Amino acid sequence: MKIQLETITSQDKSFSMMFNPRLSDLFYWHFHPEYELVYIEAASGTRHIGEHISTYEKNDLVLIGSNIPHLNFDYGIKTTYRKVVVHLKKDFIENHISGVPELNPITQLFEKSKYGLAFCGKVKRQIGEKLFHFEHLNDFQRYIQMLEILDMLANIPNPELLHEQPYNNKVSEREQGRLRAIYAFVDKNYHKKINLDEVAAISNMSKEAFCRYFKKVSKYTFIEFLNRYRISQSKRILISGKSVSDACYQSGFESLSYFNRTFKKITTENPRDFRERYM
Repeated sequence: MKIQLETITSQDKSFSMMFNPRLSDLFYWHFHPEYELVYIEAASGTRHIGEHISTYEKNDLVLIGSNIPHLNFDYGIKTTYRKVVVHLKKDFIENHISGVPELNPITQLFEKSKYGLAFCGKVKRQIGEKLFHFEHLNDFQRYIQMLEILDMLANIPNPELLHEQPYNNKVSEREQGRLRAIYAFVDKNYHKKINLDEVAAISNMSKEAFCRYFKKVSKYTFIEFLNRYRISQSKRILISGKSVSDACYQSGFESLSYFNRTFKKITTENPRDFRERYM
């Protein structure tokens, strides 16, 4: 499937919702002008938004800004899960919320969504339950409830900013397609040795041209990106109860010492402490 600008079919509504879409077998790297609010409950999964890659456990609640590319949150999940996705139209936010004094906290919330926002604490599950309850509401009730949820989100202290700077998607649709092919290749092969020439061939570039290109569009060298992706997968392996050694080699690292150093550099803790914290 070629990457493209996703079209959200909600012509006569301010926002649209999907309850439990099942895309776990589909690597869907995409972007769209709508703001996206996602809540998912699962044992663990990968959060890949723009340049940010991490692993969530038990549940996740994220607000994604307009046109920030992201991977579907249920990709690769093999256990049971449930998920709700909300797409909020840009003109709803920019014309009907922005500029209204009483809604200024919500306006600031969507300004912060340019970084990508992840929310923590018990309020995640509370908001998730409210979102699932939307299935039983009429359009007017949904509208009022959505404003209440946005107000709740706006008042959660210190949400995690997923990028250091507001994410600016300058990559064309053609380049997004090329990146998707690279990411899909990495996802399929991260557990074994990846030859840089192979990845360059996917992009129809020489190795040197590919390295310059990837650094330009992702802000990471390919090796840095690959290490971050492998670390995100190693977290899922550790959470499943396997050993640090298993996590190292099953996620594609060839040296345990290098794995330990890389894990700590990216996550600020060593893999053994991470495993014990979640066991």
